[in-house]
Amino acid sequence: MSAPRSNIHSRRTFLKNGGRVAAASALAGTMIPPVHAGEDNTIRLALIGAGGRGTGATGDALNIKNGPIKLVAMADAFEDRVNLSHDKLIRRNLGDRMDVPKERRFVGLDAYRKAMDVLRPGDVAILGTPPGFRWVHFGYAIEKGLNVFMEKPITVDGPTTRTMLAQGEESVKKNLKVGVGLMCRHCKARQALYKRIRDGQIGEILMLRVYRIHPPAGTPFAGPCPKGMNEVEYQIRNFHSFLWASGGLFSDYLIHQIDECSWMKDSWPVQAQGVGGRHYRGEAVDQNFDNYAVEYTYDDGAKLFLQGRYIVGGPRAFASYAHGTKAGALICNGSHSPARCAIMKNQQFPTTRRSLHKNSAWSFPQPEPKPYHLEWDALIRAIREDTPYNEVQRGAMASLVTSMGRMAVHTAETVTRDELLNGDHEFAPGLDKLAFDGPAPLQAGPDGKYPIPMPGLKRREF
Repeated sequence: MSAPRSNIHSRRTFLKNGGRVAAASALAGTMIPPVHAGEDNTIRLALIGAGGRGTGATGDALNIKNGPIKLVAMADAFEDRVNLSHDKLIRRNLGDRMDVPKERRFVGLDAYRKAMDVLRPGDVAILGTPPGFRWVHFGYAIEKGLNVFMEKPITVDGPTTRTMLAQGEESVKKNLKVGVGLMCRHCKARQALYKRIRDGQIGEILMLRVYRIHPPAGTPFAGPCPKGMNEVEYQIRNFHSFLWASGGLFSDYLIHQIDECSWMKDSWPVQAQGVGGRHYRGEAVDQNFDNYAVEYTYDDGAKLFLQGRYIVGGPRAFASYAHGTKAGALICNGSHSPARCAIMKNQQFPTTRRSLHKNSAWSFPQPEPKPYHLEWDALIRAIREDTPYNEVQRGAMASLVTSMGRMAVHTAETVTRDELLNGDHEFAPGLDKLAFDGPAPLQAGPDGKYPIPMPGLKRREF
């Protein structure tokens, strides 16, 4: 049952005034009295999905210097994940901002409800579960009147994108603050570059390029389900291996660079085509390809060319480039952070980081503030000051166009954005009813192998 709007409004008033008190106390060099920092203006957090990224996001949140923040509940499908996450946060010296006794470390597929039930309207639910569950958990957060930070991607197919867009509209109507973990949008270097591009310093963008080439990371190449392990547990633990759970490694690895390029272009691609395939896989039974090459097209005909390869051995590459009619721009070089943004004198880009400045007309000074912290600064400030803040639509569109490129490769078809958004292939309908003692979203064949994309033979991804 949704919280009464009067309660939500009162809670926001407490938080807003509490933020002002915190700021005033900091300016005066005094400490906020513990009694005042207790119930009224402490933003309480619940972590839903205690894997690596959820734990990292929680650590970033607890380090924000904008009034008191405290982690009060944790939830995961698996007990070992909850306990490991709790211990990691303690080792990061965050124990004074945590109050999560064992009775508030919830385990199971319904644990998200129990953790969110600990919170009050206006507190924050951190959604770090596999993306396939995002609409399920976000829907309950909206029902509870909670602000949300959710990791990317936030959808994995067309139907879940439609669901997320509708939920986003509902969250806006309820004045909920929602952050999406596409932290590159909060990067100061990229923001400065975006402004310069909008000012016309590289001319009209005609082409963009993305490279992400490195060995596999995470759980993208899972072997057969071990004997005796529950199939649902196996697929959730190895979520990068299954399209229903994560959108596969393509969606997880490449969404940031597709998003940042589309941001610089100020547009979303309208169609995609591509090629890719699987190499020698040993006993791997996942649904991923080992290499992807995608040509995205924007509505004005401009192109984004993407290369991704995930095999052991070979050279690595990690960069995003923009080519304008006047000059080129380096969007990122070597990692998401620092981005090392630069505008070149022509279309020639550095071959090494050390040579970055040799042909640059402008580059963002180092060091750069960490965008992982900046995205939390923005969300908490919006909560404290009660200003509009909702990144759901942008997160859903970034997730959709990423899935569009993946689908183009997996089907060997030219896929349009509208076609995918209005499509009927939902990878795992009914995830809100998933149970460990029920069937898994994806069924293996008699040989223990799962359906994989078959470009040219199947018009659906599997």
